[in-house]
Amino acid sequence: MRSNSVLDYFNVVLKKHNAGYFVLIDPEQCEVDKCAKLAVAVEQAGADAILLGGSFLTNDLHPIAKALKQETELPIVLFPGDSMHLTPHADAILYISLISGRNPNYLIGEQVKAAPWIQRYALKPIPTGYMLIEGGNRTAVEFMSGTAPIPRDKPDIAGPHALAAEYLGMQMVYLEAGSGAAQPVPDQMISAVKNQISIPLIVGGGIRTPKIAAEKVKAGADFIVTGNVLEKNGSFELMKDFANAIHA
Repeated sequence: MRSNSVLDYFNVVLKKHNAGYFVLIDPEQCEVDKCAKLAVAVEQAGADAILLGGSFLTNDLHPIAKALKQETELPIVLFPGDSMHLTPHADAILYISLISGRNPNYLIGEQVKAAPWIQRYALKPIPTGYMLIEGGNRTAVEFMSGTAPIPRDKPDIAGPHALAAEYLGMQMVYLEAGSGAAQPVPDQMISAVKNQISIPLIVGGGIRTPKIAAEKVKAGADFIVTGNVLEKNGSFELMKDFANAIHA
């Protein structure tokens, strides 16, 4: 399943359900066997896709991605922190541009370095406007990118950023409070962004309960991402509750 078919699949999910559920697997947080077992549980719980990646990576990504592909039929979508976080053992890649910041390395620099490898791996990317939103504490992605997040009380700033992403030809927008964020992206900001764009909207970071996930969907999120909460409190039942709340 390559990029175009993954996007078609996402559209099918949105038509079938109210919204979709992505589970983020951070290669730094689990070894190969643990990641493979988690992938099986993610699929059985009713999630719609697996995002693979993180802000910092020291583990070998190839065997982890290969194990995920062997254990699940769900799309494996790379969610890279930089140009080195690539593997051919995936179905698609979020080709992220950090449009909320002004660090040129994450606007275009890492993308240029990654491009030849994405071509070599035959991964047609999904261009994604990535926006950091203030989450109540400093997160890993904020530190690693050297950029400041958009203040959580400034939806009037977030909306035009997302619209610019769509006008630049990006196919998705991702509002990110950050892994381990104290607070998720505010409902008001989600609604403001969704009202300005026609492309799918992903929301992640700080979403700790199925109730909060459902609230973000109601505010306008098309896809919800959880990761850190599952690493700390992960269980099949919790993932199933998230899937049910998001799909309701």
